[in-house]
Amino acid sequence: MNAFAALRSAWRALTANPMRSVLTMLGVMIGVAAVITTLAIGNGAQQRIAEQIKALGSNLMLVLPGAVSASGLRLGASSGQRLTEADAQAIAAEIPEVMVAAPSLHGTVQVVSGNVNWATRAVGTTPDYLVSRNWPLAKGRDFDAAELAGSGKVVILGDTVARELFGAEDPLDRVIRVRQVPLTVIGVLSRKGQNAQGEDQDDTLMMPISTFRNRINSWLGGPVKRVYVVSVKVHEGMSMAAAEAGIRSLMRQRHRLEPGKDDDFNVRNLTEVMQAQEETGRVLALLLAAVAGVSLLVGGIGIMNIMLVSVTERTREIGLRRAVGARSRDILAQFLIEAVSLSLAGGAIGVLLGAGVTAAVAAFAGWQVVMSASAIVLAVGFSAAVGVFFGFYPARRAAALLPIEALRHE
Repeated sequence: MNAFAALRSAWRALTANPMRSVLTMLGVMIGVAAVITTLAIGNGAQQRIAEQIKALGSNLMLVLPGAVSASGLRLGASSGQRLTEADAQAIAAEIPEVMVAAPSLHGTVQVVSGNVNWATRAVGTTPDYLVSRNWPLAKGRDFDAAELAGSGKVVILGDTVARELFGAEDPLDRVIRVRQVPLTVIGVLSRKGQNAQGEDQDDTLMMPISTFRNRINSWLGGPVKRVYVVSVKVHEGMSMAAAEAGIRSLMRQRHRLEPGKDDDFNVRNLTEVMQAQEETGRVLALLLAAVAGVSLLVGGIGIMNIMLVSVTERTREIGLRRAVGARSRDILAQFLIEAVSLSLAGGAIGVLLGAGVTAAVAAFAGWQVVMSASAIVLAVGFSAAVGVFFGFYPARRAAALLPIEALRHE
């Protein structure tokens, strides 16, 4: 029996009882759809985290104020505002792994332009801040040294703020008011999107830290020049751990902390945090795919059961085929083709079902999903393997039947 005849015979056998064939394929259909959907969701989550890492800025650490004790009580994080601009300058100058260290202040402000106003987050910082965050300008320029030293009345707008205040108009050289202080727009930041917490990073504006300190929040003035956070970017290829250890040692020295005394600051390695989230997402995606793969195995067991029933029902047919010259390998090939055909048909329908479910998840749940060709090939290939694996035993059993015994079967 040639391959074409075997296929034709298998097709006739499968279409003889279409309902049973469909029910047999159901497990494979659901399994393939589940594998494709879970991998698409997992890949989408990993891509989203990768985008967040890129948006956050690579090799980024934050130095934050730590907790202080009062009357034996440990107050909350950032309760001890002991970071200064001088600390940031020392980190940049004395830690060889550090590229830039940008001090910053921040607060919520109401911005007014003509008869339009918008509440947003204001950041007072230095030009190094944009370097640390990998945040280029879409248009305009950064602060210059004179503006930084002299509390220049200039501001850089985030994409969201520029759009809310000026719409499609060019905001450059326009004047806005922040707490009654007129500031000239000198630049617009490129779009960055949401962060890991879902906050709009483009809903912000930036100004020289001296401007924020002396003109916007004048109560922050004074000789000490406290800051809320220092953004630190480490050189590519250099050790983040070494940089963190160096920063801790330097800060303890500058803050005159005795051995054994708790740090009055915190160092957070944001890149490691995001990478840990990415690894967690990858493991979760694999776990979901493994669970979905179980349904493929269940579908394979269903195929084996139906094929065993089919062998029993068609024993006399097998006997007749053997009696007229069919070889054992012909019978084996026929039943294997039937099993693989069932499995592949279920896999093909499962691919369409999985694509539909994935599209529905993206549309209604709003999740980011990524369907890959490799996932489709993996799911369909696995379904074919299931057909071969679970179809082999029934096919082998059919091929082993003796013609005389098969013909005697009632």
